[in-house]
Amino acid sequence: MAEKRTSRWYFGGISSSAATCLTHPLDLIKVHLQTQQEVRVRMIGMTVNVVRREGVLGLYSGLSASLCRQMTYSLTRFAIYETVRDKMHRENKGLMPFYQKVLLGAFGGLAGGFVGTPADLVNVRMQNDVKLPVELRRNYVHALDGLLRVWREEGLRNLFSGATLASSRGALVSVGQLSCYDQSKQLVLATGYLTDNILTHFLASVFAGGCATILCQPLDVVKTRLMSSEQEYRGVFHCLAETAKLGPKAFYKGLVPAAIRLIPHTVFTYLFLEQLRQRFGVVVVA
Repeated sequence: MAEKRTSRWYFGGISSSAATCLTHPLDLIKVHLQTQQEVRVRMIGMTVNVVRREGVLGLYSGLSASLCRQMTYSLTRFAIYETVRDKMHRENKGLMPFYQKVLLGAFGGLAGGFVGTPADLVNVRMQNDVKLPVELRRNYVHALDGLLRVWREEGLRNLFSGATLASSRGALVSVGQLSCYDQSKQLVLATGYLTDNILTHFLASVFAGGCATILCQPLDVVKTRLMSSEQEYRGVFHCLAETAKLGPKAFYKGLVPAAIRLIPHTVFTYLFLEQLRQRFGVVVVA
């Protein structure tokens, strides 16, 4: 009997956290670009400014919150998606059709986006602190300090500020990453030219990362603006309207750094995830 391994429910959170340690500086620069009211500095210039003001370690500002986000947001969506997908594979004795993967990915992303909203809010604020004047900085010591201070100073409701957008973005990212990765990997393996190896994982994850970037960028821009705001937006629709006044391109501000960040993050996440699955996954007799 042939044996194969399936992922454990927490592998997605671990893999995403490991990938975040490698791609966090790109995420920080993306946040800085998106929170500009006007396009004054581009990617390289923004990177130079951060390093000049804060040193190289300034590029890792907010890393604890970013890791906290991955262990809530990504752990939840991967756990839902992979657990349900593997169960359906066993029960149906076959692969899920793509539309079911899309629906499952969207549901997992919605749940993960909501669960990860508090950590996401603190993550954006800690990253944005670097470019603010010293007297305006929030100066959260770490993710837990940020979560507790937001709760005490602004209330539980503000801790979930932007939850609607975060959940919507989570759904779109998960459709791009999880569903498109599964489908592209399935199609690559179906050609017979490649096996379930690292090259297949790389090709499928590059495609998935590109799909996720294009799908979620407009919502990502609005979410970042809401979370980094000092209460200047009355809500999601007000933020959408104010962003729209800057022109259609405003919704794709930071697209290049977002792609440069999200595609490598997707690639590293799946390379780590597949290695964890192959070495430490649950053994299933096929």
